[in-house]
Amino acid sequence: MGLKNKIVISLTALGMLGTVQAQAADIIVGSKNFTEQYILAEIYAQALEQAGLSVERKTNLGGTLIAHAALQKGDIDLYPEYTGTALSAVVKTPPSSDAEKVFKQVSEAYKPYHLTWLHPAKVNNGYALLVSKDTADKYHLKTLSDLAKVAPQLSIGAGAEFGDRLDGLKGLDQTYGIKFKNFRQFAKVGLRYDALAAHQIDVANGFATDWQIAENQYVPLEDDKHLFPPYEVAPVVRDDAIARHPQVVNVLNNVNQLLDNATMQKLNAEVEKNKEEPRDVATEFLRSKGIIK
Repeated sequence: MGLKNKIVISLTALGMLGTVQAQAADIIVGSKNFTEQYILAEIYAQALEQAGLSVERKTNLGGTLIAHAALQKGDIDLYPEYTGTALSAVVKTPPSSDAEKVFKQVSEAYKPYHLTWLHPAKVNNGYALLVSKDTADKYHLKTLSDLAKVAPQLSIGAGAEFGDRLDGLKGLDQTYGIKFKNFRQFAKVGLRYDALAAHQIDVANGFATDWQIAENQYVPLEDDKHLFPPYEVAPVVRDDAIARHPQVVNVLNNVNQLLDNATMQKLNAEVEKNKEEPRDVATEFLRSKGIIK
C-alpha cells in the first residue's frame, strides 16, 4: 500500500474516531434561544457533570417547535421547557390558569412522544403587568382588579400580539373589564422597560422572571382572577435517556427545586445586565448551593 493511501486511511480513521468521540457524551442538553434558557441548560448540564455524567451542549436551537423536534429525533436528550408554552405550541390545547392541571395535561400529552416532564421548578415565567412604585402608590394598585378601576387613565406597552390574545388585551377586558387609554407596541421586552422608566407608558407587559423587575423595584400586579396561564419551567427528557442514566431524574429534580422567580431574575441580570457568560453564572449559582465545589 502506498504512503498516500496510508495517509488517507489514517486521516479517515481519525475522522471516524472524532465522530465517535463527539457522540460519546452520556447526555446531550439543549436549549431554546434566549438568556434564561442558556442559563437553565448550563445549570442542568453542570449538575449532571457533577453527578459523573459526560454532557454535550446544544444550546441556542431556536424556538419551541425546533427544540421539541430535536428532542423527538434524539438530537438532544433534554431541554428546559415551560408548561404553558408546551400546552399552546405542542399540545395545542386552550390555555388554563390551573398550574397542576396544565402540568398534568402536558405530561400526559408528551407520553406518546416517549418524553417525560420532570418536576417543575418554582419558576413561573408567565405574563406580568408591571407598574412603577409611584404609580402603584398613586392609584393604590395591588391587583389587576385594582387596575381595572383606573385603566382608562393609563397607557400600556406590550408586544404586537398582546392586542389580540385571549391572555392579552382581549382577556383583560373580558375577565377584568380593563380598558386602557392607549396601547403602544414594542417588539422587544427591553424597550417596554425603557418606556416605563421614561414615563412614556404607565403599565408594561413583561415576564415574571425579567431582571428589570427587581432592578427597578417595579410592582407586578396580582392576577387575582387567574387570567394568565402558568409557565412553570421543567426539564423535558427522552425516556431512552432516563433508561440509560436513571440518575438524571433525581439530579435534575433536586436542582430544579433550588430555582424560583427571584433567583431567575438575579441570574438573568448577571447575563443581560452585567454581561457575564451563562456558563459562569450557572457555575456560581451551583457553588452557592453546594452542588459543585
